Amino acid sequence: MFTGIIEGKGKLFETRQSGGGLVFGVETDFALTDPAEGESIAINGVCLTAKNIIKNRFYADVSPETLDRTNLGALTVGSVVNLERALRLTDRLGGHIVSGHVDAVTEVIAKENRGDFTIFTCKIPEGLGKYIIKKGSITIDGISLTVNTCDLHQFSVSIIPHTLTVTTLGQTGPGTVINLEVDIIGKYIEKLLLHTSQEEQPSKIDISFLAEHGFLK
Repeated sequence: MFTGIIEGKGKLFETRQSGGGLVFGVETDFALTDPAEGESIAINGVCLTAKNIIKNRFYADVSPETLDRTNLGALTVGSVVNLERALRLTDRLGGHIVSGHVDAVTEVIAKENRGDFTIFTCKIPEGLGKYIIKKGSITIDGISLTVNTCDLHQFSVSIIPHTLTVTTLGQTGPGTVINLEVDIIGKYIEKLLLHTSQEEQPSKIDISFLAEHGFLK
């Protein structure tokens, strides 16, 4: 589990084929204090497992499924990525609840500077529009952001200078393919409201039952 608050950036120093997927070698621009072999780490918002951790370098396996659903397959040696280590229970929840399971990739269609802020406009992938609301939370390449505006086809986010500096958004522009994760809470609420389990039986209490047992005259 993550918060979408990027801890730092990393650069791929190695990428190679392995078992139908890829192996990434990543060098971080921050210290990997108390590293734990096998811990979760988000790369561009994708939850992966860190292994062979030595100082500020680690490796991560990327499965074929992940390559199909995210933009990680387009990364090469020298690519810069956003990094976030997994949430600890004592951490501040500065962003929102992020699972690290990307819902879809989409495309940036516009980038506009407004004073000190930068507005990104992005396409809404088919089927995800119902989860994106004005002033709600969304994750772009692992970054927790607030939806500025949205309609049926696109949404916009407003980026502060600090976020442009410490993440890959500073190098992102129109045509860039990004990873998108919508707010997981909305998906849970939808399922709770709409889903009826096959194990659930309809209530036997109706008007006839109440009349038969003397509750109605």
